[in-house]
Amino acid sequence: MGDYGHELTFGTFLTPDAAHADRVVALAQLTEAAGLDLVTIQDHPYQARFLDAWTLLSVLAGKTSRVRLSPNVANLPLRPPAVLAKSVASLDILSGGRAALGLGAGGFWDAIGAYGGRKLAPGEAVAALEEAIGVIRGIWGAQGRSVRLDGAHYRISGAHAGPVPAHEVPIWLGAIKPRMLRLTGRLADGWLPSSAYVPPEQLPASNAIIDEAAAAAGRQPGDVRRLYNLMGSFDGPGDGFLNGPPRLWAEQLAELTLDQGVSIYILASDDPRDIERFAGEVAPAVRELVAAGRSGTAPGGGTGAGGPRGTGTPAADGPAEGTETDGADEPETGRPSVTGGGVPARPARRSAPSAGPLAVQPTPDDGNRLSDVQPWDESSRPSGPAPDPDRSYTPHEQASGRHLVDVHDHLRAELREVRSIVDQVLDGTMGPGAARGHLNTMTMRQNSWTLGAYCATYCRTVTVHHTLEDSGMFPHLRRADGRLTPVIDRLEAEHRVIHDVIEDVDRALISFVSEPDGGKKLEQAVNLLTDTLLSHLAYEERELVEPLARFGYGG
Repeated sequence: MGDYGHELTFGTFLTPDAAHADRVVALAQLTEAAGLDLVTIQDHPYQARFLDAWTLLSVLAGKTSRVRLSPNVANLPLRPPAVLAKSVASLDILSGGRAALGLGAGGFWDAIGAYGGRKLAPGEAVAALEEAIGVIRGIWGAQGRSVRLDGAHYRISGAHAGPVPAHEVPIWLGAIKPRMLRLTGRLADGWLPSSAYVPPEQLPASNAIIDEAAAAAGRQPGDVRRLYNLMGSFDGPGDGFLNGPPRLWAEQLAELTLDQGVSIYILASDDPRDIERFAGEVAPAVRELVAAGRSGTAPGGGTGAGGPRGTGTPAADGPAEGTETDGADEPETGRPSVTGGGVPARPARRSAPSAGPLAVQPTPDDGNRLSDVQPWDESSRPSGPAPDPDRSYTPHEQASGRHLVDVHDHLRAELREVRSIVDQVLDGTMGPGAARGHLNTMTMRQNSWTLGAYCATYCRTVTVHHTLEDSGMFPHLRRADGRLTPVIDRLEAEHRVIHDVIEDVDRALISFVSEPDGGKKLEQAVNLLTDTLLSHLAYEERELVEPLARFGYGG
């Protein structure tokens, strides 16, 4: 596939943090003021720290005048489709035709169940989503007509359609697995994956599934817009995808547009500096490169080896695999630095080879520990079966093994940010007040975020990652090779320990502002989080990179 010629659109993906509601509104207004086109919001109704997405989107509609607004993505199991359709249509009317609907089948089923939603098996969730799309479009139909559906999951008995949205509202599906991708090709207006879970090398295989399903349904592949939630850093050395200066981002995104047809890019960041750079430096450069590529003056976007794979990784050669979406400097001090402690910056990656030996390198555990507490006995960790030394791995299999390391690298990078902020507060380089509330004078992570909010957000990121593994990846690997069961049991047990350590960080943040020795408690808690998380990530990569290359993330 290639460029479909859609107009390029750029936006933001914001966290609906209830503790800093004014900041969320300000970031949406910054998105518009900076010249971006779209504001999207997470929708996790069961997350106690989050604002309700639809209430927030309604407020944002009143605080902005131009940007489009969408959940990223709406949690269908907790939002009945007929009512959701009316909510979307109402937002579209009230905002002057600025609404879009990012929609997901659901995830985090225990949390959904706790809020009264039904827990569905993967196949049931996809079937329910297909029924819901029919209900939603029916409610958006001509006013006065009746909508009926006697489905397995939704029964609509003569509901009256209306109100009609102010414009034709697109439905964008968050999808990773083949069944969801095929549904996207048949029925959706757009595909909305995230780069953390569908890296660039997996886009060709996933796009092929969507294109085939669209053609089988009598549609053109270009009828399905390709969107991409972007996770990256402007401070990286330029050795991977979105891990370097804005020009690198622009080159890589332009190549994705020209080669894979991506036309809507959404930055997942709550840092105003990132938003400003994305709007002021990345978006214009992408438009320029794509225009040149479309005119033939710069074939392929002029990116060469600096394209989205960064190291020449070839395209995946099989179906994308993963989890359905519903849809992070040591100062000179007189004490041991909280920023230290072996949070490694990974070296540049090797290029993924043709079929051959596994070339993915798990991140080693350097054995450095900051805390005196030992939450588990590392010597008792089981190991899985030894790999077959004669087995060859396709480029797609190499990418599946490498994906786990890439996700972990993001967690390690964000951990360095957490430690840097804590370090500055404890050293007095940044006062607690500056870390908690000083706006507009320093970077987002060091001011507009409070210290507590940033730490809490990072801890949520870790928890979400573990939930995805526990609910999707681990059961798949157990079924694929029973010999991995002892390793997976141990990893799940370590997830529970890390959850407790995260709770200790949360308690230490409270102590930090209320007790005389709060600083010491906070440092100890962050040190323990560092030790447990880095040790766990290295162990998981050691044991699962090769099985993931063999079996993928589930079908």
